[in-house]
Amino acid sequence: MSQALLELQRRIRSADDLYTVVRTMKTMAAVNIHQYERSLRSLDDYYRTVEMGLQAVLRDRPLVGSIKRPRQTVLLVFGSDQGMVGRFNELLLDGVEGVYRQVRQEGGCCLVWAVGEKAAAGLAPRLQEAQEFFRLPSSAQAITGAVQQVLLRFEAWRSQHGETRLQLFHNAPATATHYEQLQVDLLPPDDEWLATMSGRRWPGCCLPLYSPPWQPLFAALIAEYLFVSLFRAFAASLASENAARLAAMQRAEKNIEEMCTVFRADYHTLRQNSVTEELFDVIAGFEALVDAQDDSEL
Repeated sequence: MSQALLELQRRIRSADDLYTVVRTMKTMAAVNIHQYERSLRSLDDYYRTVEMGLQAVLRDRPLVGSIKRPRQTVLLVFGSDQGMVGRFNELLLDGVEGVYRQVRQEGGCCLVWAVGEKAAAGLAPRLQEAQEFFRLPSSAQAITGAVQQVLLRFEAWRSQHGETRLQLFHNAPATATHYEQLQVDLLPPDDEWLATMSGRRWPGCCLPLYSPPWQPLFAALIAEYLFVSLFRAFAASLASENAARLAAMQRAEKNIEEMCTVFRADYHTLRQNSVTEELFDVIAGFEALVDAQDDSEL
């Protein structure tokens, strides 16, 4: 067998092995998407309950315009720990960069915290080294621990440096294999959000009542709102990451299939040419032998 045929056989085997890996990663991404989207759906009722509690306590105290904006801002960026996600991190960092430069131009102090190694690595050349780094949870069950870690670190920062604004930047699923970039002004609550909460029509027939003091109740509800919002950001980002990986694997799968088709066609063509050449050599040898016998008889 010629060297060219052996090389084509090696390429075909390598492409088949790569195709198996891509199919496996595609399956894992699809399973992970389902896991994190289910976590998002499981929080819907809880999130509505927290919103209704805030709506009840803000009916008489809307707080719109009364909350001061801190001079310090923490931008919490949710990226990925692994590659093969297309422009998942780059598109997110484009939005972060715009907000970062705006805060600095207004004279504010802006810090960047990163969730995921790829986000942290992308921040350094664009803006600055991430002051805090958090690893992404490996499963939906581990999100609660990651959220608690972020909240504890943020509370420690506030106790040392005073009131701080917290903004989230993460991707969220838009369709099965597409995502969009979101910016959430988490703390202090946005005026528009407060106005929506205080002005929303109460869904029941009876007006809500509460017995605890207003300030502790409002603080407790805000704490729950922070927790559920961060949990949703983690779950949405992880679902989007796997959606991006699924789309990348689908493109890779298609490219490998096309490449294998070309390789096999070249192999069959080269193999046929090799067989044809061998047949011609056999025929030429036979004819030469016949001519030699005829000459000897003469």
